[in-house]
Amino acid sequence: MPSETKASQPRAGYTLPVFACASAIAALRMLVDTTQAAKSVTVDLVNPARSAEIAIEQVAPLPDGSVLGISRSDPGDNLDITRHTPVWAIVAWGDVQQTERLQIDGGAGLGRQVNADQQPAIYAYAQTVLQANLLPLLPAGRSLRVTIVLPEGRSLALRTSNAAFGVVDGLSLLGTSGIAEPLSAPGQLAAFRQAVRERATQFTTLVFCVGENGLDKALSLGIRPEQRLKTGNWIGPLLVEAALSGVQEILLLGYHGKLIKLAGGIFHTHHYVADGRQEILTAIAAAQGLPTAHVQHLLQAQTVEAGLTYLRQLDAAEQSHWVQQTYQTLVQRIDERSTAYLRANADRAVVVGAAVFDRSREIVAISDRGQSLLQTLLVS
Repeated sequence: MPSETKASQPRAGYTLPVFACASAIAALRMLVDTTQAAKSVTVDLVNPARSAEIAIEQVAPLPDGSVLGISRSDPGDNLDITRHTPVWAIVAWGDVQQTERLQIDGGAGLGRQVNADQQPAIYAYAQTVLQANLLPLLPAGRSLRVTIVLPEGRSLALRTSNAAFGVVDGLSLLGTSGIAEPLSAPGQLAAFRQAVRERATQFTTLVFCVGENGLDKALSLGIRPEQRLKTGNWIGPLLVEAALSGVQEILLLGYHGKLIKLAGGIFHTHHYVADGRQEILTAIAAAQGLPTAHVQHLLQAQTVEAGLTYLRQLDAAEQSHWVQQTYQTLVQRIDERSTAYLRANADRAVVVGAAVFDRSREIVAISDRGQSLLQTLLVS
């Protein structure tokens, strides 16, 4: 039935910058005219070239003369930690020292870029959409200060890999589009499987790239673009699909903070499903003989990237080889667990090799199988 087909389709939503912009639009309208208490606003998404109607939860003047606008994030049918999180925008007229008509700042819960002089993590698309929507509303001769606040941002960021990529104390206003495509929604798995089947008609060896970072790293290594396949968090089901479609060899390439889960037998890597990254890293290091005091420090590290940094510092101080010992065991274990997963779920013998990189996209370790597969991929 048509209604059933429609209902089965995952719903797209909007990215966080869109809600920040909507809150700012509502606040600016009240700043200009105190009687304007919008229940919703229209946001020009810029990319794509269309508009979106965004509900406004609250808008109110503050004692210092600024105005606060609040909306709530709706990422659609994505497994997204920002779902329903409040997005605040506080707007105020600029002063005589302000050199630009629109000044955009980050408040509480908006991450800071440690590698960019602690600048707020407000990236190009967010800047663009805010400018495109707010500048036309500014009265002639006036300038504006906008501060984006994410009240739950600091706590939510602890459940992400932001810190591993240099963003601390909050979330980012990230994205290149206003649309949040439901790539992690259950209904999208069929599209991923279809992509695997199509690749399997062309190649018997595939490279499973976890996220955009994996895709980019594969290119920089010299792997043919056509042999790459973006997996998202669906690694287990896609391994099975590849095996059943006749793929004989698979190189797993991704950020160690994602692929480490496979070493613990977790084959859907979204944190909503399961985590245990620190525990897996710590257990492997302990099995290699890491002293108890260092094991405890490793377990308490906020992220696996922080754990890797600690092991590197330990190696530098003691002339030891804990990174090599731990991570070489890690990638070998990924191979073993993946092979066992395929035997149990697809009854197929597929050669699986793993390579993991750090936040700088530098390879930390590659398994023996992974090294052999990579050589074959580069030759072809």
